[in-house]
Amino acid sequence: MRLQTSTKLKLAYIGLAAVDTWLSSVPGKAAHRARFVTKPLLMPTLSASLITNPKASDSPLRTSTVAAQVGGWGGDVALLGEGTKPFLVGVGSFGLGHVAYLTGFLRQHGHSDPRQAVGPRAVAGSWALTAPVMAFMAGRRNRDLGGPVFGYATMLAAMAAAANFLDTDLPPSARRLTAAGAGLFMVSDSLLGFRKFAMTNPPPQLETAVMATYTAAQFLLSEGAARA
Repeated sequence: MRLQTSTKLKLAYIGLAAVDTWLSSVPGKAAHRARFVTKPLLMPTLSASLITNPKASDSPLRTSTVAAQVGGWGGDVALLGEGTKPFLVGVGSFGLGHVAYLTGFLRQHGHSDPRQAVGPRAVAGSWALTAPVMAFMAGRRNRDLGGPVFGYATMLAAMAAAANFLDTDLPPSARRLTAAGAGLFMVSDSLLGFRKFAMTNPPPQLETAVMATYTAAQFLLSEGAARA
């Protein structure tokens, strides 16, 4: 029965993610107001699907993932607002979420040879190419944003790198899903930063890409935790 509940909640999350992603590209106040319903429901629904999944009851990543989803919820709500303060609150909340993910990953750290890990090298390269540029562009828009954006990008990269070094005792599917979710999170936030700081009039489709990759990333991370 609990597995059926978890499955229904996952399907509900997928539906909410699809609707919210679509609304994100729809112009006008009505669509934005509708997102005050859909977006705050995303993480609670995903968390409930993980908590009610009996297969995840003994997962070593379950608690840290739920904590990260709480941080994601705070970020989702904050970023519905506009202006510098809501953005900084959102960055801080998502940053705490990444700390939770990172803590869980480090507790399950494996002993793989970093020189043979393609994922961490890709993460490091992406961070080196994007984090300083995003921080510079953010600081040029508002001097209060440069430091927080750089710090957030660094924490996100640390989380994504750690996701590639989970203990090999964990199931391969859990490790693959976790690494894929963390990498997709970097893609999503890179798109968000580019849209917010590098473009004057970004097309609505770019926000759709941000939400599509973000919601998929959170889902993959949750599925990875459920299978660990």
